[in-house]
Amino acid sequence: MHIADLHPWPETYPEAAYQQQLLVSGVYPYNVLSDSISTVAGVDVSYKKHDNSFFAGIVILSLPDLEVIEEQTATATVTFPYIPGLLSFRELPVLLEAFRKVETVPDLVLVDGQGLAHPRRFGLASHLGIWLDLPTIGCAKSRLCGDFDEPGEKKGECSDLMMLDGRVGQVVRTRDRVKPMFISPGHKIDVETASKLALQCCTRYRMPEPTRLAHHLANRARLAG
Repeated sequence: MHIADLHPWPETYPEAAYQQQLLVSGVYPYNVLSDSISTVAGVDVSYKKHDNSFFAGIVILSLPDLEVIEEQTATATVTFPYIPGLLSFRELPVLLEAFRKVETVPDLVLVDGQGLAHPRRFGLASHLGIWLDLPTIGCAKSRLCGDFDEPGEKKGECSDLMMLDGRVGQVVRTRDRVKPMFISPGHKIDVETASKLALQCCTRYRMPEPTRLAHHLANRARLAG
C-alpha cells in the first residue's frame, strides 16, 4: 500500500500540539462510504514497559462475515514521550510501517483509540485517517473527554458523547451488561455510521472483532520480538 508522507515527525509537546491544530482542518467528518463495503481493518499497537520498541498489528477482515483476509505487523523504535492527547505521535509511525506492507486496501479502518472525541478533535483515528486517506473510526475502551449519560444495558443501546461545541461520538453498549465502548468518527465518516459499523463488527466480545484481533496480533509480535 503506497502512503505519501504527510508531515515530518515533531520531537516536543509544543511542536506536536501545533501540528494537530494545523492538521485537524483536513479531517472530513462526513460519511463517504456506500452501503456495500466489503473489507474492514483493525489496528492496534503494543509495546514493552520501559522499552522503546513498539509493535503494530493490522488485521483485515471481510464484511459482513468477518473472516480474516490479511495480517501485517511492523516494529519500530519510538522516542516521542507518552503525553495524553498526543498518542498518535508515538503509535502512528509504526502503524504506517505496517500499512506499507498491506496488499488489500480496506474500505474502512477501526482504531483502538480516539477519533474526534479528543481535546483538539484529532485523536489517533483521525490522524491515521488523513495519512491513509481512508474512512476511520475510533473505538476506545475509555473516555478521554466529553460528557455522556450511561446507555441502556442491552447490546446496541447508546448515548451521545458531547463536548462544548457539539456531539463528537457515541457511547455504545457492544454486549449486554458490559462496559460500553466510546465510538467516535476519525475521518470520512459521521457519528451514526461510525456507531452502526462498529456495532456490526462486534460478535460476542466487548471490542469490535477487527480491533480485538489486531490487539492479539500486536501482542504476539511483541512477545516474539
